[in-house]
Amino acid sequence: MASGGKSHVLLTGSPGVGKTTMCKKVYEALQGKAIQAQGFYTQEVRNSQTGSRVGFDVVTLNGQRGPLARTKSNVQFARARASPSVGNYVVDVKSFEQLALPTIKTCTENSTKITPHGKTVVIVDEIGKMELFSQSFISAVRELFLSPQATILATVPITKQRPIPFVEELKNRQDVTLIEVTKNTRDELVNDVVRLLEDSLART
Repeated sequence: MASGGKSHVLLTGSPGVGKTTMCKKVYEALQGKAIQAQGFYTQEVRNSQTGSRVGFDVVTLNGQRGPLARTKSNVQFARARASPSVGNYVVDVKSFEQLALPTIKTCTENSTKITPHGKTVVIVDEIGKMELFSQSFISAVRELFLSPQATILATVPITKQRPIPFVEELKNRQDVTLIEVTKNTRDELVNDVVRLLEDSLART
């Protein structure tokens, strides 16, 4: 898979197809190559007794975890009414910002210590409806894509029927390689994505 000199990689695909799993595998591969990365991913939270999904957590690559969203039945009524929601999920914007924003904003501060090229791999999983309730997150992501120190691996939802303007803006960037992930391709794509990121890091 040729990069064509592009700096960043966006993964898209249907819910549950394995985008987050791919990001985690890419991160592990980068660690194996002594390439450090920063960022966050989102993870399902399930009821330990019933196995039903009750929400999502945001997890930073250095191991911090906090709530991103919970089902309306799992939050207080007053909070559920005051907070933004997506479907049956109430989004905890404050918790998300506290964990996710530092992993993005510290990119330029730490980058020269991470790679000899002065560039940092930043993993952003995901840039979707829940996360985009945060205007601070939108601003931080915009700045990240403009930063010459950042090589970004991010995930975005498929939005064919109801496009999300900010997601479309990122997908249409000339410095982005857009890859659609399927259950049949997700495993073989890991090495391809690692190579794309390495190629970007190697360019000064």
